[in-house]
Formats: sequence, structure tokens, C-alpha cells
Amino acid sequence: MKSEKVKWAALVPELVVSDLTASLQFWCDYLGFTILYDRPEESFAYLTLGEAQVMLEQYDPTDRSWETGFMEKPYGRGINFQIEVEAVELILNRLQQVNYPLFIPVEERWYRADDIEFGQKQFLVQDPDGYLVRLIEDLGERQVKN
Repeated sequence: MKSEKVKWAALVPELVVSDLTASLQFWCDYLGFTILYDRPEESFAYLTLGEAQVMLEQYDPTDRSWETGFMEKPYGRGINFQIEVEAVELILNRLQQVNYPLFIPVEERWYRADDIEFGQKQFLVQDPDGYLVRLIEDLGERQVKN
């Protein structure tokens, strides 16, 4: 890890994965994350992209486990991780180059919060274990139309 001061996120999901190498290919090569630090002897990596951070740890049934239920793909059912990026097109291009399937194709969506709408260009993709990842590009805000 570099000696520069890291701004640690207040909430960092740690995802149990079945194959750390395959997961690193998806998260780093396709989505653009980098490894902030890792512990290869524990099959663990801490990743960062902009202000987003995520931890990946390969499943080891012999290790102390925090499992709350049977590990069955797709992992993380019922959750999606929204990650804001500068531009979704770069990531889409990398995914298209390797024919990686999208869960929901790119779309423009506006979400209301009281009298303002927040816009985002977004798409959803599943990682190799089925975790749902929503990549978004900020489109700004607008007043709600009456």
C-alpha cells in the first residue's frame, strides 16, 4: 500500500466470493477498481474506485465464518451495490469487448426526492458470483415537473 493518506469509506461491503481471481478480473479489469491492498495468503483484497471501496474474500469453509445461511449462487440476493463513476461508457465498452452480459442495459433514470429529481445514466451487471452491481453516472438534478 502506498504511503499516501487513504480516505476510508464509512461503509465498506465485504463480499464472499467463490474464486478471487475471477472476481478480481471482473471488479478490476472490467469495472476499473484497483487493489488498495491485499492478503494473498488469506485470499483477500481491498478494492477502490473513486470514493467507492469494497472488500473481496474467497470462501473458505474451514475458516471462521460469518455465514448466516447456506452459500448458494447468486450471492447477495436482494441487494444491489450502486457505484458512482465518472462515465459508464468506459465500463460498458470493457464489458462488451469480452461479451460480458448485462443484467439491465444502460438507461437514463430520474429519481424523485421531495421536489427535486436526481438523474443518472445507469446499468446493472452481475459479478461472477451473482452480486448485482449498478454503475451510475450523475446527470444532475432538476425540479419535479407538475
